[in-house]
Amino acid sequence: MKHLFPLIMSIVFIAVLVTSNIYLTGKIAWIFSLKSKTWLHIMFALIPLYMIGGMIGFSNSTSALGTILYAGAAVITGILLYMLLSFLFTDLMQLFYKFKPMIFGLVAFPITLVISGYGLWNATKTKLVRQEVSIRGLNEPVNIAHFSDNHLGHFRGMDHLQKLVDLVSGSGQDIDMVAITGDLYDGRRQLREETLEPLKDFQVPVFFVEGNHDKYSGVTEIKQMLREAGFRVLEDETEHVRNLQVIGLNHMRADGNTHSIPPNPTNRSIRSVLEGLEINADMPSILLHHSPDGIKHANAHGIDLYLAGHTHGGQLFPMNYLNDVLFKYNRGLGNYNGTWIYVSQGSGTFGPPMRVCTRSEVTLIRLKPAE
Repeated sequence: MKHLFPLIMSIVFIAVLVTSNIYLTGKIAWIFSLKSKTWLHIMFALIPLYMIGGMIGFSNSTSALGTILYAGAAVITGILLYMLLSFLFTDLMQLFYKFKPMIFGLVAFPITLVISGYGLWNATKTKLVRQEVSIRGLNEPVNIAHFSDNHLGHFRGMDHLQKLVDLVSGSGQDIDMVAITGDLYDGRRQLREETLEPLKDFQVPVFFVEGNHDKYSGVTEIKQMLREAGFRVLEDETEHVRNLQVIGLNHMRADGNTHSIPPNPTNRSIRSVLEGLEINADMPSILLHHSPDGIKHANAHGIDLYLAGHTHGGQLFPMNYLNDVLFKYNRGLGNYNGTWIYVSQGSGTFGPPMRVCTRSEVTLIRLKPAE
């Protein structure tokens, strides 16, 4: 079944596109009293092609034109999603009141614009989230700034990263370490060392583990830049901060019996890598991994806290609810048999630079000795 998952998702995606084409074409022709739907069918067939081609084809473009084409495709994707949902919502309203065609349009189109505009605005409002976790065996409190899914690229660069650093610096909380759990980059547009300058404001260890978008963007180059800038790149290895073990893993699936979203072709897994590491079960430990997979394997090795991202909390309504089904831990703090897990919604976005019913965040996690 796990091998069929990508195929099933592709079939569902194509079915949604075709159904949306038929539905939106019919509604717009009805609103504007159009006799022919041919050009609408063509338009709603070409728009998804541009959306997919623009985001995939220009993801790693470093030119201004490439950014314009990528950004246009990404924004249109979000607007089209909320146009579809707004039309469906207005159709539901017709169960109670029958709209004339033009009134239907005067209801549905403004809803589309308001939600899309709100999503664009909301994505820029990064919140500082505070979380406290009790950990056995700690000698003293440890304060962690958790960054994830920054997606530096066509929409975000050094200014965005500086804003995040300033949020942490202005929190009034002394920081003992910084954890970046992947997807620091999204494309090669901002792939230069100066983009990382704000992170140098931290006078504490800064740890990084890769995400799937770092791989797409050139993970070897990204890791080299981070190392040259003085940051600690963890690749299936362990370091220490005070009496805390920090275990960092490359992005991989949980084990040989599970699939990841998106599919991860590597043969290595969280289970196999953890089995090969020397982890002191008597010392408090945290695990850094991009996606919140394989917590049962972390728990089997006595991991106290698992920090991850990847999910964006769903990013866009109604994906936030779908993600609750796809991921056992989609956002926020959870616990599995004594192992805490915190899944950041991230500070960036993938695809549409919008957030609806989710938030952009940086998290301050205070680890305190368990009583």
